[in-house]
Amino acid sequence: MALPYWLRECIQVSDQEEGSEQEETVVAFPRGRIERTRNEGQSALDLVYQAAEVVAGLQDHARQIEARAQSLCRDALEKLRLAERRTEAAENALNIAESRVASAEARLTAAELRASKAENHARELDQALTQIEQAIKTRLLGAGRSEHVSPALGRRLALQA
Repeated sequence: MALPYWLRECIQVSDQEEGSEQEETVVAFPRGRIERTRNEGQSALDLVYQAAEVVAGLQDHARQIEARAQSLCRDALEKLRLAERRTEAAENALNIAESRVASAEARLTAAELRASKAENHARELDQALTQIEQAIKTRLLGAGRSEHVSPALGRRLALQA
């Protein structure tokens, strides 16, 4: 923060202090005697007013910094709330997806169970069909062609076996 012209006249500022704005919190007041022509009380009063102006400037600067900090905090809080809403939405989507996966797994398990039952039933039917074929071969065809079976039926049964 550069010092105003009128303040530089009253305060001794070294070349080193003018170049460095980071050390502007320390102000050097003149140590030499004020002109003898001026009243010492008036000079002291002038210095008090000048110091008050410096303090007022520092307070104004502090208020600006505080306002900026509050603004940054509000922005950060809003971003945090937005991130929380996004997180909740993502969690809800994840829960829905997990529910769908669980439902699909249950349907798959039920389908696998039905397929297994169907395979068992098909095996049982295949065994029953095999037993029927064996019974037909042994009883109808194997007994020297019973008179109850016509020759045409016997040929058909023989061809199917």
